[in-house]
Amino acid sequence: MSASAPPASRASTRSVAPLGRLAAAEIRWVLRRPRTLVLLGLLALVPIALGVGIALTGGPGDGDGPGLVAAVAGNGLVLPIAALGLALSLLLPLTVATAAADALAGEAAHGTLRGLLLAPVGRVRLVVMKAAGVLTVAVLAVLVVAVVGVLTGLVVVGGPSGTMITLSGTTLGLGEALGRVALVAGWTIVQLLAIAAVALAVSAFTEHPLVVLAAVLGGLIVFGVLAAVPSLEWLQPLLLTSGWTAGADALRDPLPLDGLASSTGRALVYVVLGAAVTVWQMRRRDG
Repeated sequence: MSASAPPASRASTRSVAPLGRLAAAEIRWVLRRPRTLVLLGLLALVPIALGVGIALTGGPGDGDGPGLVAAVAGNGLVLPIAALGLALSLLLPLTVATAAADALAGEAAHGTLRGLLLAPVGRVRLVVMKAAGVLTVAVLAVLVVAVVGVLTGLVVVGGPSGTMITLSGTTLGLGEALGRVALVAGWTIVQLLAIAAVALAVSAFTEHPLVVLAAVLGGLIVFGVLAAVPSLEWLQPLLLTSGWTAGADALRDPLPLDGLASSTGRALVYVVLGAAVTVWQMRRRDG
């Protein structure tokens, strides 16, 4: 009896894989999906199309046009911020929602989620593993838009010696301008994490990935409609999309932080609620 105890204990310790290894395997699997690569490619086209279109039309950027687009002409370092704002309206949420739908609902549809639930992984560890894959997609999606936007802005749109002219009329150097781009990119990632948390929560309740996409994108559309109704102004603090125009504040000097801070706090609340619902559902799910 004593001679057989050590092998049994060693077998029990080997039955639980390290969380880092599980997360790395999930990330590799997510990045090999064709739909993920296609969506990242489409996101790379957003700043390129915007920059080429503005370079062809020309015209001074006086900031009086629709959104940030009017400020991009002749002011290339504004392009990544404008591209992030445009992509946040549809393509970025679609990319993250697709990854979240595949993470749980897609696995359930293919019958592989039940095997994961029966394996000695642990439900919370499983959620963390799936969330790591979705987080990787969100970060890569934002980096693709930001990096391609900076390169396109400098090469195609151009500007006054690599500087940024703010909407306030001041001029920022290259380092400070890139810092503003990085700030907006980080803020955008937080907004996408809120969408990812909600999408994972919905994905935990269904076996149909299209249901997740419809629920998340439909919810964002409903939020946009509610935000446009003046009589429902009291709902603004509860709507995730109501703070999505705060990215333009990075183009003002001095930099106002109220809008960025409030929208970030709102997104973090959605992250906590979505994560809690996902863990609760996965702990009670039998496959």
